[in-house]
Amino acid sequence: MSNRPLAAAGRAVPLLRAGLIAGIVIAAVAYPVVAFTGLGAKATVHAMEHKTKLLTTALPAETSYLYAPDGKTVLTMFYEEYRQYTKLSDMSPNIQQAIVAAEDSRFYQHKGVDPKGVARAFVANARSSGVSQGASTLTMQYVRMALRDSATTPKEVQEATQQTSLRKVKEMRMALDLEKEMSKEDILERYLNSAYFGHRAYGIYAASEIFFSKTPKDLTPVEAATLAGLVKSPSEYDPATSDQKDATGRRNYVLDRMTQLGYLSPDAAAAAKSEPIRLKLTYPPNDCAAIPEKYNSWGFACDYLKNWWSAQPAFGENRLERMDKLRRGGYRIVLSIDPKVQEAAEKNLGAGTGSPFANGIVVSEPGTGRVKAMAVNRTYSLNLADNPQSSNPEAGPKVKANYPNTVAPLLGGGDLPGYQAGSTFKMFPMLAALNAGMPLSTSFNAPHRYKSNVYDGWAPSNASGAMSGQQTMWSGFGKSVNTYFVWLEEQVGADTAVRLAEQLGLRWRTDVDREQASPGKAKKWGAFTLGVSDATPLEMANAYAAIAADGRYCEAMPVQAIMNRDGTPTTYATASGITREVAKPRCRQVVNADAARAATDAARCPTGDTPARGGCGGWSTADSVRGTVGRPVAGKTGTTDSTRSAWFVGYTPELAAASFISDPDNPFNAVGDGQSQIPIAAVAETLRDALKGKPTRQFNPPSDAMVG
Repeated sequence: MSNRPLAAAGRAVPLLRAGLIAGIVIAAVAYPVVAFTGLGAKATVHAMEHKTKLLTTALPAETSYLYAPDGKTVLTMFYEEYRQYTKLSDMSPNIQQAIVAAEDSRFYQHKGVDPKGVARAFVANARSSGVSQGASTLTMQYVRMALRDSATTPKEVQEATQQTSLRKVKEMRMALDLEKEMSKEDILERYLNSAYFGHRAYGIYAASEIFFSKTPKDLTPVEAATLAGLVKSPSEYDPATSDQKDATGRRNYVLDRMTQLGYLSPDAAAAAKSEPIRLKLTYPPNDCAAIPEKYNSWGFACDYLKNWWSAQPAFGENRLERMDKLRRGGYRIVLSIDPKVQEAAEKNLGAGTGSPFANGIVVSEPGTGRVKAMAVNRTYSLNLADNPQSSNPEAGPKVKANYPNTVAPLLGGGDLPGYQAGSTFKMFPMLAALNAGMPLSTSFNAPHRYKSNVYDGWAPSNASGAMSGQQTMWSGFGKSVNTYFVWLEEQVGADTAVRLAEQLGLRWRTDVDREQASPGKAKKWGAFTLGVSDATPLEMANAYAAIAADGRYCEAMPVQAIMNRDGTPTTYATASGITREVAKPRCRQVVNADAARAATDAARCPTGDTPARGGCGGWSTADSVRGTVGRPVAGKTGTTDSTRSAWFVGYTPELAAASFISDPDNPFNAVGDGQSQIPIAAVAETLRDALKGKPTRQFNPPSDAMVG
């Protein structure tokens, strides 16, 4: 059946007469306004014409969807207004007919403004000395909604919705112009995708899902009339209240109007009116805290996605604009998390959710920077009611601890500074030295305590007397000899190591770290090689992934795809004017490939693996890792003073993983030596399980020049 009323032809107003009446009425209403605006009227008309043109292309805000890597499983959504744009062809004729019957029965006869309705409202409003009737057509209502939705300032929102004669006149003018540019079907489609139905349901797709758990294509006449009746006053006619009297009355009114217009037979309308309103309410998820329980641990990756998104210039000039795009842009986002790797990471955490010590792990993919797993011994939840008091003695009595529930970005990607990473930082001066041409065989007779003349007499010592003696990069790294690496850092320059760490993605988030890393201080930052700076597992996994990728650093990436609402990849323009996909890896060569391969050769020593070109000196700090992983593996342990935190960063050619254990609330709450093995086991077992069944790949060996 056509959506146009069956009796329309006989009652149609001739176009010439309709335009004349509309023009007279508009002029009558507009006269006082024009009299006051004077010469500004011409500029106003031009502005309205510009806005009318924009309304033909602008689409309403739409919900963004976050998918699992299969591209089908919805993890959550992001929206201020829950809406999914739907073509008119995907809507039941019932809802099209019901909305016309409820809001504008002469929709198919007028040209944007209904002369009869305007004349009737003008007389009524003149008698009441106010606005007692609106006479808004569907087209005029759409203009108002579109102006509201496209507003970028509070003033524009006010101008689009304020109850004044000037606003009404602008609406009429724009409605008349709009109908010259768009078909009735297009206007009806836009209207049904813009209207508010209550319960945060914007547009017919959201309304159908929220109230009846179905798509607009499947709406019955009863359901369509119920929804159409909501537009006039979503709260007054809300069918989800305990008393459905008003909602039923409004629905029946719409059914009667559908009958009068020939959309329903009297018998069908009578049968429909006898039915109660049967709802099947659905509440769509919104934001990361709404991720299904099955994927709860993925909430931390979701949260990282939001923080990453807020820093992307492709989505706006500032954080507010970018987050607004996420909630209104209708994007389809596919998370980079690999379910197999994520499961392995979760399974191999060594501390439970009831521990004050956070034990987390991040896995990154060398060559792409895509984050494959983010797991921590916490439940992702906003509900902190049952959390104990913070372990930080300086925190107030009402400050809750971060366990068992939290949404804090403990793994990185947010505004938390991270945790001191200890000797995992020895990688940066070693890599800088190799990149400067110093070979792996560079030898130094490392004493138990070393007094540095470069660092103004600073005298660090080794953790054990067994570390003293002649060391190379292989043995010094494998045994984690502090005095060897302070000496090596002197040779290459602490500032060179700091700048290299920055090129590999590290950021300084505390005042102390920022000061020490500054150009005026970095040359004297001798303790940098001992890992006194805070870092996050996300940063460390990604930095070591660059070494696994032969020195090619890729920015950390939480997504594998981002599509616009039309299904095309989301792009941005680089500084050089090149158009690139936002989700495409962003990589650059930070150190030469041979230097990175040499660093990997030395980094095989801590894990109990055998380097391709040298010897490890007889023992190492994590010699169980090679046996657990069962394939070539490199990495580095790290502990801080009094073992306040413990780390291990390990990698194969396929994956890089960083794990830590520390108290995020109180860094002085030492984890102790007994728990320092937890990150080592977490990384080794995660790499083992994640790579199970995959072919074994070998590291590329360094050249003779790098061996020395």
